[in-house]
Amino acid sequence: MTVDTEQLYFILENTPAEQNIMLVGRHGIGKSRILEEYYTGKGFKVVTLFLGQMSDPGDLIGLPEKDEKTGKTDFLLPYWFPTDRKPVVLFLDELNRARPEVLQTIMDLTLNRKLAGKALPMGSRIISAVNNGNEYQLTDLDPALVSRFNIYEFAPSVENWLDWAENSGIDSRIIDFIRENPEFLDSDASYAEAANLERTPDRRSWERASDVIRKFPELSDIHKPILTGIIGTRGTGMFFRFLKEHDIPSASEILFGNFEDVSSRLEKLSAPLLSTVNASLFRLVEKGFEKDGLGTQAAKNLPAYFNFLGTKGQKEVQAHFINLCSAESFPETLVFISTECPELYRAMTDFIMDS
Repeated sequence: MTVDTEQLYFILENTPAEQNIMLVGRHGIGKSRILEEYYTGKGFKVVTLFLGQMSDPGDLIGLPEKDEKTGKTDFLLPYWFPTDRKPVVLFLDELNRARPEVLQTIMDLTLNRKLAGKALPMGSRIISAVNNGNEYQLTDLDPALVSRFNIYEFAPSVENWLDWAENSGIDSRIIDFIRENPEFLDSDASYAEAANLERTPDRRSWERASDVIRKFPELSDIHKPILTGIIGTRGTGMFFRFLKEHDIPSASEILFGNFEDVSSRLEKLSAPLLSTVNASLFRLVEKGFEKDGLGTQAAKNLPAYFNFLGTKGQKEVQAHFINLCSAESFPETLVFISTECPELYRAMTDFIMDS
């Protein structure tokens, strides 16, 4: 059974610190980022060790030295070892790319929470991530080591990524493209091998692509080469084809700009695409408005958008808009509409009464 992001959060929240966790999944799906953001948000220091880059156990446990008092060999603490006695989250990345001699050192760490006799602070956690699939050069893991982990196959859903992308400022054109073409979110290794491609899309590459294009309101042929190096030839071709066929205003344009300027573009969208616009608007409102004046403009444009849907006969999209507006899914948006957009709230109530 695979777990998605929401299920992973529940697992992290409810697994005792003394139990180790192993996440299995393909590269580029956000294992490292999710773990670091989650535990940093809880106030833990996250120490990431890339085991595949370690050539010797000394990289992990520190270098040996002679203790002048005892005359015995001891080990200097490695750079990452916590000396303030505060618990840490030790993230062992690329566990199944580590050399066998490094894995032997991990055995004691995962069982006794010790390295060369030195114990991690009480409450520290050990989490590992491994890549699976035939496309990776991997080391077989000792069954005794594997047995020391709770193992979960992590496969975040497309919707998980869309939620994250909306909240992280990923370019709206990429979000709309993935929403309509979810098969392009994660790379297809079999296709890459068959087509002899060096690059295919994955979640990490879409984030990099967003960083490149966000400053360009319009994309043209000049942008294709740079995107090809990030998301591959096929991904770039389909992305530009999507942009040519769809001109979808971003949530920011609709809420904070002149609504009349985007209404003509909205008229060309199908009901399914307008439903994606609904979701984008709600996610943006839910984040709140950091700059003065944005909330005031949004309070004008959101009712204008709902009325626009009505004048264009998009009753199903209006119904979808209302269904999204719940205290469970978008509590802050519901408060914003009820307090700052009374005319919209009345219009929504009238729509429900007439249905």
